[in-house]
Amino acid sequence: MNVGDQLAHYKITAKLGERGMGEVYAGEDTKLGRAVALKVLPRELVDDPGRRERLEREARAAAALNHPNICTIYEIGEHDGRPFIAMELLEGEELAHRVARGPLPLNDLLAIAVQVADALDAAHEQSIVHRDLKPANILITSRGHAKVLDFGLAKQAGTVLEPDADAATKLAADLTTPGTAVGTVAYMSPEQVRGQTVDGRSDLFSFGVVLYEMATGQQPFTGNTSGVVFDSILNRPPTSPVRINPDVPDGLERILSKLLEKDPNLRYQTAADLRSDLVRLQQTFGYNYEE
Repeated sequence: MNVGDQLAHYKITAKLGERGMGEVYAGEDTKLGRAVALKVLPRELVDDPGRRERLEREARAAAALNHPNICTIYEIGEHDGRPFIAMELLEGEELAHRVARGPLPLNDLLAIAVQVADALDAAHEQSIVHRDLKPANILITSRGHAKVLDFGLAKQAGTVLEPDADAATKLAADLTTPGTAVGTVAYMSPEQVRGQTVDGRSDLFSFGVVLYEMATGQQPFTGNTSGVVFDSILNRPPTSPVRINPDVPDGLERILSKLLEKDPNLRYQTAADLRSDLVRLQQTFGYNYEE
């Protein structure tokens, strides 16, 4: 699509890039006069029922979650045979770009972590598991607010009793796309690697990987191939964060250790419990937090 094109009652104003197998544009809602982001299924994928279903799933999951740290969905529609989602237009920086510059200051890290934990708690309360949490799916707005994006792989917890076929399908696609495999699998939980049914504790493991990277500037599970990364996730403890960044406090190291337990029964059981520990750590250092 080009600038100036019309998509239903939205006017395209700029192309922003691609996210979650969709083209993303900035647009104007000509009915309400507000700026929006538009995720549109590429024309070559409109006949792929799996891609259509994923776009619709993202809209349904996020629309069910009215939370300040989750990107707001306004509408799902179709124009000229192309499904699209209209959503909140966010200005800011992907967390992936921020951690690429190195560890975050503790105050910033904890502020972001509390917000993401709260967003996950809201999703898990509705039995929605994100399943694709990584720094590229967390945006930090220009006002410093964290926004969780891309619920395209989200599922209702407990509704799938067989192995997680959707995650396996996505993984197979990632493994055949040069340059994406290792970066994508590095955030998977052991349950996802094994192809098992997942619940909210899987998201907490993935968030542990993200938080470790925020604290150290490095991923806890690395390797030159996806197989090596898988082995690390399943069998090898990560390097102690304080060995990489001496400024990591004991309290944060304990939180990371609990998040990255390979056995989900030994992990944090709820995002609410995680948030409580993060807020307690904020208070220990005299940082402010928002209720």
